[in-house]
Amino acid sequence: MLKAAIVLTLIATVISLFSGLFFLVKDDSQSKRLLTSLSIRVCLAAITVGLIAWGFFSGQLVSHAPW
Repeated sequence: MLKAAIVLTLIATVISLFSGLFFLVKDDSQSKRLLTSLSIRVCLAAITVGLIAWGFFSGQLVSHAPW
C-alpha cells in the first residue's frame, strides 16, 4: 500500500511538472497557473519524501544496498 502511494505521488509530480511546462509556454504573463503548478509540485515532492521517510522508519521499506 505504501509503495503504491509513493508511485502515485511520483506520477502526480510528473504530471504537475508537465502541466507547469505547458502553462509556461502557452499562458500570458499575468496568469497564476504556473505558480499554482509549482506550489502543487513542491507539496507533492514533500509528501513523497515524507512517505519514503515514514516507510523507512516504520520498516515497510528496507534498503538492500551492500554498503
